[in-house]
Amino acid sequence: MASPNKVYDVAIVGYGPVGATLANLLACHGLSIAVVEQAADVYDKPRAITLDHEVLRIFQACGLTELIETDTAVHPGTHYLGVDGGIIKIFDPMPPPYPLGWVPTATFVQPVFERALRARLAEFDNSDVYLSTKVTDIEQDDQRVVVATENGSIHARYAVACDGANSFVRKKLGIGLEDLAFDEWWMVVDAFEKNPVGHPAKCFQYCWPSRPGTFLPGPGALRRWEIKLLPGEDPDKFGTADNVVRVLKDFTDTSRIEIWRSAVYRFHALLAESWSAGRVFLMGDAVHQTPPFLGQGLCAGIRDASNLAWKLAMVLRDQARPSILGSYEIERKPHVRAIVALAKEFGKIIGELDVEKAKARDRKLRAELAEGTAVTVRQKFIPDIKDGMIGTGAKAAGTLFPQPHVQGPSGAVVRLDDVVPPAFTIFAKASDTLEGLSPEMRSRWKAIGGNYVVVSEDANHGERDGVLYLRETVSLLRDWLAENSIEAVVVRPDHYVFGGAQNAVFLNSLVADVLHATRS
Repeated sequence: MASPNKVYDVAIVGYGPVGATLANLLACHGLSIAVVEQAADVYDKPRAITLDHEVLRIFQACGLTELIETDTAVHPGTHYLGVDGGIIKIFDPMPPPYPLGWVPTATFVQPVFERALRARLAEFDNSDVYLSTKVTDIEQDDQRVVVATENGSIHARYAVACDGANSFVRKKLGIGLEDLAFDEWWMVVDAFEKNPVGHPAKCFQYCWPSRPGTFLPGPGALRRWEIKLLPGEDPDKFGTADNVVRVLKDFTDTSRIEIWRSAVYRFHALLAESWSAGRVFLMGDAVHQTPPFLGQGLCAGIRDASNLAWKLAMVLRDQARPSILGSYEIERKPHVRAIVALAKEFGKIIGELDVEKAKARDRKLRAELAEGTAVTVRQKFIPDIKDGMIGTGAKAAGTLFPQPHVQGPSGAVVRLDDVVPPAFTIFAKASDTLEGLSPEMRSRWKAIGGNYVVVSEDANHGERDGVLYLRETVSLLRDWLAENSIEAVVVRPDHYVFGGAQNAVFLNSLVADVLHATRS
């Protein structure tokens, strides 16, 4: 255990996927990290199975590009089946070009990615991990946090609790949970297909009052079913081996699969009343729990990590005032609340048990499909940031900035984020717009580590006079700028747009707003 004389920048309680992602992002910013985890190793069974393109982009920032390319599978889209077995609702995969540089939704094997995140963190000299270590107390003053464990204490300037739904830290801080009114028992079964071509490459939501369920093909031969318990069924008895097979027979030929694991879960919708207390922050399941029907449970926690990491880094490097940390809850809490509301809505569609209500649902949803009014792309349900550290009234503020493939300084074609450091960045169509920045703005922009990038179709790629010039291989970013009627855009380190500028005058104003938000 670390000496009391050593003060880490950040102590992280919990080393699941959210804690491991946060640790990697902070280490990439050059911060010193201590991670405390009660378990001895990664939990070897999958919990989450889907990731969206924003999370894949965050994992890219953690150095997992190769793993994403080799160990994920493209989500095939979803058909909702009604009482009569026919299609009542559709989610189609988003067609290319993919706006964030990755397929919009992918499936993965969680333990594989957790181990990769841990291996990546081990490459940093400024990180220490304490496994098989139980946290017994947490205290703080106006300078530091002390995380007490059975083996000694860890001192840090800030602490983040990623210790799950039963978070010790949340309870110790006395932070309550708001019940968002969803409480159902479901069984999750993961299995391997003996003949991987034996099931159709499509996700199905069985919206059957007799027994609602879900089927999702994962990477390789992995298959998942989620099956709702009916009123009066005992969760303890429902998960017995014989019953698992019996229930699965209504959804698949069980002779063609080998069951990996099954578990009965109580799906909740909960939101912490506060996301921080002093110098301690909460994220992931410690601060929110959502039903799985939109595939956003883990995604929400990874977004938490991405949102807070750069803010902690700027504060700890004296590039920003601690007041910016307050924007973490302002930005993330409404976002998660909206996601939970949507997940509940889809859960109600899938889980309706009243036959007549289910038939009425089917008529309504089929009519929307026939009329062309149904939203069939899942990503359109994910909200933008509405408030916090974004430019008030600025074009595109709070949206995610695209990630095109570009020809970088070496001449190789890469994803944009691989050649632009994670800092506040001004992206412009032409250098003329950047030349309109005042000397004062340039000086102050440099003080917060700001970047300048010009991306165009015919740019002579490379760095000149402090500006990185990149050539876009497909007209993704150029089209995005045109759609928003802007010549330049200020982008945050987590790839959310602070605001778009129509010209150099607006750009100077946006930069001034960033500097005011970070330094005042």
